[in-house]
Amino acid sequence: ANFLHKQDSFLNHFWHIVDLCFPATFTVTVTHFLPPPFSTSPSTDDDVDLEQLVNDMNSSMESVYSTHADTALLLNNGHVHAPHHQHHMHPAYPGHGQAHRRHTPLRHSQPMHIRAVRCLQEEQQLRPASLPAIPNPFPELCSPAGSPVLSPIQTSENHIVKVWSEDGAGKVVEIPADMTARDVCQLLVYKSHCLDDNAWTLVEHHPILGLERCLEDHELVVQVQASMSSDSKFLFRKNYAKYEFFRNPLNFFPEQMVAWCQESDGSIPQSQLLQNFLNSSSCPEIQGYLYLKEPGRKSWKKLYMFLRRSGLYYSTKGTSKEPRHLQLLSDLEDSNIFTIITGRKLHNAPTDYQFCIKPSKVRSDCKELKMLCAEDEQSRTCWMTAFRLLKYGIVLYQSYNVPQQRKSNLSPFTAPVRSVSENSLVAMDFSGRTGRVIDNPVEAQSAALEEGQTWRKRSQRMNVLGSPSPLHPSSLSTVIHRTQVWFHGRIMREEAHKMIIQQGQVDGLFLLRDSQSNPKAFVLTLCHHQKIKHFQILPCEEDGQVFFSLDDGTTKFTDLIHLVEFYQLNRGVLPCKLKHPCTAVAL
Repeated sequence: ANFLHKQDSFLNHFWHIVDLCFPATFTVTVTHFLPPPFSTSPSTDDDVDLEQLVNDMNSSMESVYSTHADTALLLNNGHVHAPHHQHHMHPAYPGHGQAHRRHTPLRHSQPMHIRAVRCLQEEQQLRPASLPAIPNPFPELCSPAGSPVLSPIQTSENHIVKVWSEDGAGKVVEIPADMTARDVCQLLVYKSHCLDDNAWTLVEHHPILGLERCLEDHELVVQVQASMSSDSKFLFRKNYAKYEFFRNPLNFFPEQMVAWCQESDGSIPQSQLLQNFLNSSSCPEIQGYLYLKEPGRKSWKKLYMFLRRSGLYYSTKGTSKEPRHLQLLSDLEDSNIFTIITGRKLHNAPTDYQFCIKPSKVRSDCKELKMLCAEDEQSRTCWMTAFRLLKYGIVLYQSYNVPQQRKSNLSPFTAPVRSVSENSLVAMDFSGRTGRVIDNPVEAQSAALEEGQTWRKRSQRMNVLGSPSPLHPSSLSTVIHRTQVWFHGRIMREEAHKMIIQQGQVDGLFLLRDSQSNPKAFVLTLCHHQKIKHFQILPCEEDGQVFFSLDDGTTKFTDLIHLVEFYQLNRGVLPCKLKHPCTAVAL
């Protein structure tokens, strides 16, 4: 009975090993695994050492579990799944294993299962991956996160933006969603190979509404584009007056237009004027008369208005500031201020100095626009500049300081040792070992004439034989200036006015164009004190050579480039020096 019980246990363990090693779909011949037929004769050893055989089978079972675990690790890429011990019916002995499992307890198999699970748990803790322990010389190729080949391509969401130049050419750029207007301008400057003087801006242009405004440097271009209509577009243009109010605040804010909510007496010091606008705790206020277009009509109504941080108000009773007489016209948070470019005749405006407050959510609805009109250019500039300062505050000053800090990091030898005003220039004589100041006005005038002759001699070129070279000054003087950014050819006076106004009416902004009245002459268009003036450049002939002069031949130049360079250093007969060229760059 003891022998039969051991025989039965042996068969039970044997079939359990076969079930684990081979799937149920395989047919296995087990005649070679069975022990020889036992005999009951006295000569046969009844005490067969089956315990040793079972122990050997237990060790074999552990190796099977270990092999199965390694295979699971490799197949599942390091993720261990515990094997499901499902006992399949073997076709060679149908029902044999199930009968023994139903009636015979598996005393020897239970510890074996526990030991196998422990082995898997230890392997899962000690070997989290199936990679060998040898150091990998190329870790970036095995880790998908850092691999340029195995890792998925993670591209940020880019947007397509088309920008137009003044001559009608356009350029398409692909930018990320967090790119500011300053960054886009620097990108276009780099692609167009033009000079980056921190005056380039993106202009939001609405041709149907007849509105446009310069984007602030910190504004997100993609976000602004989302609020634009399909007919609107971006323009790439210079605006020298973008931060000019930080340099000359009193020119932008007349004293009679700036007031305080606390009704403080006395004038406003220049040092505190901008600080009150930039400081969010102070309460600056712009006040004055403005013309407001009545909704649905072409008539305009003159009202006394107040611009504060909370919005633009108008008084329903004269110039009263009492809260019961103030009516909110527009807020600053969800609105932007635009310049009207369609002219006064379209809207029947009383003056040419129009501007508009447009809600950000409105795209093409003219009924939501607040049409305003100032009495002069200085008043319009004051209202529009104060609107920007009260809306953005310190952010504008931070954007203004970015190029200033960049200039301060340059070498001190790139900037002049001292700054001088236009009225402090004096005539100097450097003919001797040391320079001296020329006090005699007659001698100073003769020195200026001599300097003009030096500019003229600098451009003369002769070849070795003594004949004029192909690049003779007489031939160069008629074409060389056409390659300059400040020359705009045959444009009308009105178009020159428009370009000066668009690029900011700052002192020294200029351009040169062909004269409409005299085909051989040219015209210098110059802005000074927000007024546009025109100076005719006449040709004069001397010794068979053509020169150009602004002062009726007193100072003559061989070409227009020499003339512009001279008046960039000397004011001469002009009200101010030439500082900023009115530029139109083709993208």
